[in-house]
Amino acid sequence: MIDNLMMGLGTALSPENLLWCFVGVLAGTVIGLLPGLGSSTGVAVLLPLTLGFEPVTALIMLAGIYYGSQYGGTITSVLISTPGEASSVATTFDGYQMARRGRAGAALSIAAIGSFVAAIASLLLLSALAPAFARFALNFGPAENLAVMVLGLATIVGFSGGSQLRGVAMAGVGLLLATVGIDSATAESRFTFGSTDLLGGIPFVEVMIGLFAVGEVMYQLRVGEAVPIRAKFRDLVITRDELKRSGAPIVRGSAIGFVLGCLPGAGSTLASFMAYGVEKRVSRHRDEFGKGAIEGVAAPESANNSAANANFIPTLALGIPGGATTAILLGALIVYGVQPGPLMFEEQPELVWGLLASFFIGNLILLVLNLPLAPLFAQMLRIPYAYLYPLIICTSFVGAYSIDNSLYSVWIVFVFGVVGYLMKLLDLPIAPLVLGLVLGPLFEKALVQTSALGDGSFILVAQSPIAVGTLALAIVLAAGPALLTRLRRRPGSTADGPPTDGGPVPTTGAPAPAEPTAPGGAADREER
Repeated sequence: MIDNLMMGLGTALSPENLLWCFVGVLAGTVIGLLPGLGSSTGVAVLLPLTLGFEPVTALIMLAGIYYGSQYGGTITSVLISTPGEASSVATTFDGYQMARRGRAGAALSIAAIGSFVAAIASLLLLSALAPAFARFALNFGPAENLAVMVLGLATIVGFSGGSQLRGVAMAGVGLLLATVGIDSATAESRFTFGSTDLLGGIPFVEVMIGLFAVGEVMYQLRVGEAVPIRAKFRDLVITRDELKRSGAPIVRGSAIGFVLGCLPGAGSTLASFMAYGVEKRVSRHRDEFGKGAIEGVAAPESANNSAANANFIPTLALGIPGGATTAILLGALIVYGVQPGPLMFEEQPELVWGLLASFFIGNLILLVLNLPLAPLFAQMLRIPYAYLYPLIICTSFVGAYSIDNSLYSVWIVFVFGVVGYLMKLLDLPIAPLVLGLVLGPLFEKALVQTSALGDGSFILVAQSPIAVGTLALAIVLAAGPALLTRLRRRPGSTADGPPTDGGPVPTTGAPAPAEPTAPGGAADREER
């Protein structure tokens, strides 16, 4: 492995490849900042510009756009509650609340550090274990994928706050919304009401922009104009205590992201949600989640970046795209005359290892670019909200329109903006709805395929040790919190304080009440 990496570094460190790696990372960051675009759109739009490049140079640039946009989406998620990428949704829950409390710089800093550590760890694993993980991924058929989707749905318990019933209900709404469009089993239209626009289903990106960006602005306008953040520069810098608290979440998020990223179709969005849910269960500061917990930023950001890198395992070793962006990169490989698959590591070693080595360089560039700039990005919150809110609304609608150049996307954003506003008023958790909408198509596809292969039954699930083990883990995740709560209520329990059985924890709602300033914390807390 060392020899291969040294060969790859020799390729990636050439002046031409270094230049285009920097261009890709910078372009990806800018693309991630724009709601509605995302890495897949950015790669697709800029792909024609690389047709005259050498294959390795073109792939290095396009890969830079891919993981650069992951961090770009984080910036808007934290600052204005507008996820630029679907995989950045989970970061919004606590990152935006940290920004509201004057800790935006710390949130962006830990996102950059977590992304870098996760990227390096996942790349080392990718370099060492790519062939083995590719063979393991071949064991995942419809039954195993169905079990993984059930595991993803089990994390809903962690997003439900104090009311699991509300969380399950919102997840059900998300799953119902995911059924709009073409039936994957019969190819017939469902719930389209004669509209051709709905044949493709309810678009997730537009829903996400409406729920988080437009819904948040409407809610803040109702409760009164918020006071711009006036935190001092030192309060925007991450503290030693925050770094200490983020260490374990970064490790756990990296591991979760790598495992899920290796599975074709799982993607970084599911990885970030699952990492957030797991962290909320195991953290000693779980009561802070939804109010500005640093762990709620570190875990999903690490999982996000780790999964993005692990997506290249099935793409390169099997010729199966790990996600939407890697599907476009897979097409680019074919355009360049390179055949992905198990023999690619032997037939194209310079291209494969040059690409993998460029990931190290690109993530280092991202860290150097964004870590010092995190407090400066946070200064954006000094803009009076009378100017910032119209900018957010305009950016959201323009970003939605740019997806398909259609007013239909704009109307979807508006409708779900109203839905998001009403959910905040009623204290309904948004995260389960989003998770249900994300997992709905994947869950249905795996369900239909498993049933078809089993002649109408699901016996294949019981016959697969991987599926049985995954379902057992899902049961533990779903039932674990209730069992722990019951144990804490028993006489003689040593739990600190009474169990938290109150109302649901808001996701991206109003800022938390002001708290005493802790050493190294924000000096100016916002009060509403």
